[in-house]
Amino acid sequence: MCGICGKVYFDRERPIHQSLIRDMSSVLRHRGPDEEGIYVKGNVGLGTRRLSIIDLTGGRQPMANEEGDVWLAFNGEIYNFLELRRDLEAKGHRFRTRCDTEVIVHLYEDHGTAFLKYLRGMFALAIWDEKRRRLVLARDRVGKKPLVYAILQDGIVFASEIKAILQDPAVDREIDFEALDAYLSVQFVPHPLTIFKGIRKLPPAHYLVWEDGRTRIDRYWRLDFGRKSAVSQREAEERIFELLEEATRLRLVSDVPLGVLLSGGIDSSAVVGMMSRLMDRPVKSFSVGFEETEHNELPFARMIAQRFNTVHCEQIIKPDILEILPMLVWHYDEPFADSSAIPSFYIAGVARQEVKAVLNGDGGDEAFGGYDKYAISVLARGFARLPMAVQRQVRGGLEKGILRAHDEPYVLYRLRRKLWKALLPDRRCLLYPEFFDARMKNQLYLRPLAEAIEKAERTVFLPLWEEATARNRDVLDVMLELDFNLYLPGDLMVKMDLASMAHSLEVRSPFLDHELLEFSASLPWNLKVRGKTRKYVLKETLRGFLPEEIIRRRKRGFSLPLRRWLREPLRPFARAILIEGPRGLPEFFSRDTVRLLLESHWSGRANHSSRIWALLMFELWYRTYIERGSAVQPIKPWTSPAALFSGGAGRE
Repeated sequence: MCGICGKVYFDRERPIHQSLIRDMSSVLRHRGPDEEGIYVKGNVGLGTRRLSIIDLTGGRQPMANEEGDVWLAFNGEIYNFLELRRDLEAKGHRFRTRCDTEVIVHLYEDHGTAFLKYLRGMFALAIWDEKRRRLVLARDRVGKKPLVYAILQDGIVFASEIKAILQDPAVDREIDFEALDAYLSVQFVPHPLTIFKGIRKLPPAHYLVWEDGRTRIDRYWRLDFGRKSAVSQREAEERIFELLEEATRLRLVSDVPLGVLLSGGIDSSAVVGMMSRLMDRPVKSFSVGFEETEHNELPFARMIAQRFNTVHCEQIIKPDILEILPMLVWHYDEPFADSSAIPSFYIAGVARQEVKAVLNGDGGDEAFGGYDKYAISVLARGFARLPMAVQRQVRGGLEKGILRAHDEPYVLYRLRRKLWKALLPDRRCLLYPEFFDARMKNQLYLRPLAEAIEKAERTVFLPLWEEATARNRDVLDVMLELDFNLYLPGDLMVKMDLASMAHSLEVRSPFLDHELLEFSASLPWNLKVRGKTRKYVLKETLRGFLPEEIIRRRKRGFSLPLRRWLREPLRPFARAILIEGPRGLPEFFSRDTVRLLLESHWSGRANHSSRIWALLMFELWYRTYIERGSAVQPIKPWTSPAALFSGGAGRE
C-alpha cells in the first residue's frame, strides 16, 4: 500500500527536478510512512511512499524490469499475485522480490495495457515505458484506490491525492463551478471532476495512455447487471459462500498482522466469520460507537465478537469537532460532506494502534441490494401505472415532508427519503432531497456560479442515468448500476481510503472482489429483494453462520446525530464559520440565504443539517486550500480550534 506521484514533461530535453517529485511525495507520507522512493531520468519523474505489507524488505519502489526500461509506481494490493507469478515464471520471467508489485511489471511486458484484465485486487498505478516513451495510468475496477491527474501546457502530472499535484507550481487552483454544483447535489465531487478546474480523477476501471504527445482514456471492465444467470436459490447461496470465502482468503495474504473493522452489520459480521474460518489465530476486531442509542451499534458488534471469539477492541466516540475537522479537511482535498467520514476516521485510528491492515464489509449493500430504496423500488412498478397527476402529487408531498422534517423519528425520515428517491422516474433518483435542488440553488448562488446550475446534471448525472436505463430493464438493476458507478466510487471508496490512509492503515474489502460482484450482478432482482427483505439471498446464505439477531436486524448507517449537534453543541461553531466570519462562502453564495437556512434549522421549522454541513465543509476547505494557498501542512491547517471557533481561522 502506497502513495504515488509523478510528472512527465512533453519536451524530452527538459529535465525533471528531483525536488519537485520529493515535494509531491512528502505530502503523501501518511499513505506510506515506511519508505520513500524516487526515480528521475530526463523528462520523467516517479515518486512513491510505501506502507510495507508484503515482502517488507524487498518491495522497494519505483520498481523496474530486468532491462530497466519499464518502471512502475504502484499503490494497492494484487490478491492473485502468487498465481500470476507462477505463470510468469513458467514463461521465463525472473523475479528478484516476493512482492506483488513485480508481477505487474512483467505482466505489462507480456501484454501491454491488456495486463489489467489479469489483476484481481485494488490498485492505482503508473508505468513509464522508456522504449515507447509511453506513460500508462490505471485504476482498479471498483475505484478502491484514487488517482488524479492534470494535463498541463508543459506536461502531465499525477498523484494518489490532489494535495500532491498542488505542489507543482504549474497547477492552477481555479475552482470548477460545475464540480461545486455537483458537490452541493450529492455531497461529494463525482469523477471525472475534481473541485479544481485543471485536475481530473481517472474513473474506476479505466486507464490513461500518454504517447507521442497524445492522450487517450479507455475503459477495460464494466459490471454488467443486464446479463442474468439461470441459477436456483440454493445454487446461488452455495456460490456466494464460496466466492466470499475465496475473496476473504485472498485478502489474508500479509507479512504483517491483520484485523477487521466490525460494525455489527451483516456484511462486516460475515467477513469476521470468514476470517475466523480461515485463520489459525483469533481475529482482532475493532468497533466504535456513540452515546446516542440510535447511532450506536456496539451491542451487535460485541455479539459477533463473542460468537467468533475475536480479540475485540471498542471505543465510544465523543468527537471533538474542532479538533478533527481541520485534519479531515486537509486529508480529503475537496469539499466532502458525508459526515460518516468522522467515525470512519476514528475507527481507522483505533485499528492502527494494533495493526497495519484490516478487512471490512464495504460493498455488500451495493452488491446485494441492502438499502431501503432497493426494497421500495418494488413499489415503483405499480406506482408507474398510476395517473401522472397522482404520481406528481405523491412525490411532491414526500419531498415537502423531507424538507420540513425535524422532530419526527429518524427511521420515519429515512423511509420518506427512500420513498421519494425510489418513486422518481428520471435522473433525479441519483440526487438527494436533503441536499440542494435547482430551486434552492437559485436562491443560494451568486453569479457567475448561478450559470452552472444543473450543468453537472447534464454532463455527469444524465449520462449515467441514460446508460443504466439503456442497459437494464428492471428498476432495481438501474438503481444498483447507478450506485455502483456514482455513490460507491465517489463517496464510500473516497471516505474509507482517505480516512484509513490518514492513519497509514490498509483496508481490504472482500465484498468488492470483482468476481463476487460479477456473480451478484447476474442474479435476478427477486433474489436480492423479496417483499420487505433486502439482501435476501445473502441473508439466506449466512443463516446459521451468523446469529439470527444479526440476520434479522434493521440496517443502520454509520452516521452522526448531525441534526441535534447543529442545533445544540455545534450551533456557535456554525454561526462563527458561516455567518460571522465566512471567507469562501461570500464569493459564491448569498449570505442571506445561508442565514435563513441556519435560523430555520435552529428554530426547528426544518431539518437543514445536511445542507449546513455541506456549506461548513466547503467553507473550511476554502480556507485550507484556496485562502492559505498551500497544502503542505499535514495535520492542522489552521492556527487553533479557538481561532476556528471565533471565525479567525485560516491565517498563520
